[in-house]
Amino acid sequence: MGVVFKRQSWWLDYRFNGRRHRQKVGPSKTLADNAWAKVRTEIAENKFLDIKKEKQVRFEDFADKYLDMHCKVNHRNYMRASGGQVSMLKKLFSGRFLNEITPLDIERFKGERIKDVSPATVNRGLARLKAMFNMATRWKDFDGSNPLKEVKFFKEDNHKLRYLEDHEIEKLIEVSKGNTRAIVIVAVYTGMRRSEILNLTWRDIDFNRNHIELLQTKSGKKRIINMNQRVVDALIGVRKHPKSQYVFCKRDGQPLKDIRSIFFLVLKKAGITEFRFHDLRHTFASQLAMKGVDIITIKELLGHADMKTTMIYAHLSKNHKQRAVDCLLPKVDTIRTLEQELATEPMEQELATV
Repeated sequence: MGVVFKRQSWWLDYRFNGRRHRQKVGPSKTLADNAWAKVRTEIAENKFLDIKKEKQVRFEDFADKYLDMHCKVNHRNYMRASGGQVSMLKKLFSGRFLNEITPLDIERFKGERIKDVSPATVNRGLARLKAMFNMATRWKDFDGSNPLKEVKFFKEDNHKLRYLEDHEIEKLIEVSKGNTRAIVIVAVYTGMRRSEILNLTWRDIDFNRNHIELLQTKSGKKRIINMNQRVVDALIGVRKHPKSQYVFCKRDGQPLKDIRSIFFLVLKKAGITEFRFHDLRHTFASQLAMKGVDIITIKELLGHADMKTTMIYAHLSKNHKQRAVDCLLPKVDTIRTLEQELATEPMEQELATV
């Protein structure tokens, strides 16, 4: 392609950045050759249509950079938090440049992925990919439009809420032993996430003020966790490793990576089914709601950034709306005084007219 003769005229016909350009010049072949030479010069000098060459970064190279410079820096246990998703995406889009990945490619990914996993899991992968493109834009590795903007996420069923009743909590704690028991107590009575508990260090705990100070959280903001006496007693009972800063660690002092296997055995011993460790966080919030704690306080204790996330627990407090309007009423003594005044006022008026 270049200069072509068509319909009794000379045309420029070429591709640039994946798009086809056609421009009618006229009957003069010389004029068409000069125009084509000018276009080629502007393309070579990155001046054509005031468009600069797009930066060519392969997806797998950026994925490694993203893990090393973002996930590893911002998440202590970054491989568990992000590594699996990034590795899966890296395998899928390996060999492609960032600017070559289109919404259609991502729709194909959705279609294949949903055959093996739940809609929620697919959405987590899409969210990770979206975050990677946003970060690539921020780091100047990608200057296009985020392809995820044109991709719809799957609808998720978020209505299923699993939590433990009071007797189940006591049974779970009863059958737990050692550090596992302490971990369960901390989870149930603070609502901390699993990663926050397993990466807890002794310097994070202030026994004088009865609180835990988390510097690295999911939201990226510092969070203060209040401890009741049961949590304090459980943490005091944990044997401190002489060479480790971590509260819950292995024999070599390294932090625990996962407690899935032992937690499964504890659940089986307690006779509790269809329950995950993260449901202990739901238990914390649900118990607060059912015991009358207001939704704003629950949000603050959980460290949620969005009230919508916390509102899934509001329905558990069946009387929270009634308590809200009842709080406007004056105290009982005041009500009785007002009633007495209203009852005696007509009689006094009648006596005054006699």
